[in-house]
Order: sequence, then structure tokens, then C-alpha cells
Amino acid sequence: MALYWLVQGCQPGDSLLFHYSGHGSRQRNYNGDEIDGFDETLCPLDFETQGMIVDDEINTTIVRPLPHGVKLHAIIDACHSGTVLDLPFLCRMNRSGQYIWEDHRPRSGVWKGTSGGEVISFSGCDDDQTSADTSALSQITSTGAMTFCFIQAIERGHAATYGSILNAMRSAIRNAGGGGGSDFGGGTVTSLISMLLTGGSVGIGGGFRQ
Repeated sequence: MALYWLVQGCQPGDSLLFHYSGHGSRQRNYNGDEIDGFDETLCPLDFETQGMIVDDEINTTIVRPLPHGVKLHAIIDACHSGTVLDLPFLCRMNRSGQYIWEDHRPRSGVWKGTSGGEVISFSGCDDDQTSADTSALSQITSTGAMTFCFIQAIERGHAATYGSILNAMRSAIRNAGGGGGSDFGGGTVTSLISMLLTGGSVGIGGGFRQ
């Protein structure tokens, strides 16, 4: 898998980035390690002949090998991407900025965290939602809604904390949604609106156990 190169030879102090903006899907899970009964997947260009990349494979490849002192940030702008890294904990932020933690550790007891490193994942929507492109945000061309909002938050200096990034992304969606000429109709970015306005989420996969 091409993802191996990202973590090969990583050492304490390294900061890694994995960004994916494209098609995502889900398929029935048969080993019992998914709360909702489905594996989340990414769909590369050759997925019709070579198959999709399943969340279990992503977790095994770029999450579990991370040693102490290495940090990975993942930005996944795809359908059904909520837990596509299979991280053990999910943090949601409600309208008032309060954090709610969800335990996504498999009932089997298999550890899906790192080997001491830290993983933070921003996802474009929840596992049961879809994501789409829109021109409502850039006003110029269609872009991945979550990717656009994330980049804008960083460029405008809102990267002090993960919470401030989510708040800035939420504000961008709210402002665009209130514009008279935007193309938010027909559910173009409904999933992102739902996630950010009712409770943005960040996946956490550190090398600790609770």
C-alpha cells in the first residue's frame, strides 16, 4: 500500500500529514470491531479493479506503528469518513463549545491506537453521512467543503487549538449557508453543516489507554 511511505523511518519529533479529498464509502463489517456494523473505506482511482482501502488497513498502516514522539494529523474530506482511521476515541464539540468524548474501542479488546505516538483526525462527515463539493464557499469553483473550511481556518489564524479550528469551520459554514446566492440547496454540503453546526468531531488515537 502506498501509505507505507508516510510512516516508514519516522522518528521522535516528526510531524506527519495525511490529507485525502475524494470518494469514500462503507461496507459490511464481519469481524465485530465496528460499533455500527460497517467498515469505512476510501476509494482510490483504481478501486473498481483493486478494491477500496478499508479503515482496518489504514489503522494498521499509519496509526498503530507510530512511535512515541511522532504526531500525525489526518484531514479526511470524504463520504462516511467519521471513523475512517478507526481511532479509539472520538471528540465531539456541541453548539456551546463543550466537548463530549465517545469511546470507539472495539468490544474485542483489540487496541486501535498508536505505539506511543499521537494521531488527530478531522473528518468531513459522520460514518452514516455523505460529503460533497460546493462552490458556495469559494464563490469561484467547486471545492471540498470541509477542506476549504479547514484551510481557511488555518490561513486566518484560528489554529491555536483544535476547538478553535472547529469553531472557525463552523462559522464559515454558517456564514455561507446564510448567503442568498449560495448553492447549498439539494443537500450539497448537508452532512458538513450537520456535523459542524450540531457537533463537530475530531478523532483521537494517542498511545494511551483509558
